[in-house]
Amino acid sequence: MTHGWKSESFDAYLFVHFIHQDIGSSNSEQVYFSVSKDGIKWRTLNNKKPVLTSMLGDKGVRDPFIIRSPKEGKFYIIGTDLSMHYRKDWDEVQRSGSQHIVVWESSDLIEWSKQRLVNVGPETAGCVWAPEAIYDKEYDDFLVFWASRERFGAEKQRIYYAKTNDFKEFTKPEIYIERQNDVIDTTIIEEDGVYYRFSKDETVKSITMERSDSLLGEFQEIETNLNQVVGVEGPACFKLKNEDKWCLLLDHYAVEKKYFPYYTNDLNTGQFTKKEEGLDIPVHSKHGGVMTITRDEYDALVKKYGL
Repeated sequence: MTHGWKSESFDAYLFVHFIHQDIGSSNSEQVYFSVSKDGIKWRTLNNKKPVLTSMLGDKGVRDPFIIRSPKEGKFYIIGTDLSMHYRKDWDEVQRSGSQHIVVWESSDLIEWSKQRLVNVGPETAGCVWAPEAIYDKEYDDFLVFWASRERFGAEKQRIYYAKTNDFKEFTKPEIYIERQNDVIDTTIIEEDGVYYRFSKDETVKSITMERSDSLLGEFQEIETNLNQVVGVEGPACFKLKNEDKWCLLLDHYAVEKKYFPYYTNDLNTGQFTKKEEGLDIPVHSKHGGVMTITRDEYDALVKKYGL
């Protein structure tokens, strides 16, 4: 595990995200940090301003995701190289958008490297959206996955993947998920050696769910009541501390324009219960990722950026 860190020492959560465009200007499409001790009540750091700002590519970063590396004690933040503040046209950004992902790295969550752009998309990709990563214990590397649509023609959105050890050099991208409908916004959580995969069916605007014993093995569909929830995106799943209970955050972008939590006591059932009230993320957060952190890491973040 990572340099003296043990899983049972988790005592808080860090949520990296961006915010709804109607909240402000180009600053909305940057990296915000929110922290929580219980996964329900969140406080946004840095006086509710971005912690990291994209100065390269599209000069915006959407869908940021954070991962703790068990290999060398680092943290990586990756995200979509995209600014709708400047781009405006959703169809255009799927056809002629960036083929890069945005990357920052840190050894302590406080001091971050210079931003870099890494080209991961297929040569014909018109976009690289919502990249996420998970450590692959079977191969001792990272599986990075994202959504891409073909630059030409009426091709649908598919999920691609590539492998990396350092978030600098990546293997050739390959198709990870392809369905009859468009699919975007995939996230994966592991529990007891089983990988649970959530994805957005972009055609019907709901969430699907699958499971597998291997990240690159065959995934089996799980019947889930999440497919009855329409107008959602940006799934982020994490386990609540000291409980056999999981929280799935879903951004209700179509109507309420905010995240709601969905809970389950058994991921394998695919059955989740929505909680209408209680979740408090004060800056109207959009698509991001949740990572568990230690109390020392929580205290260091609060000391650096302030609540």
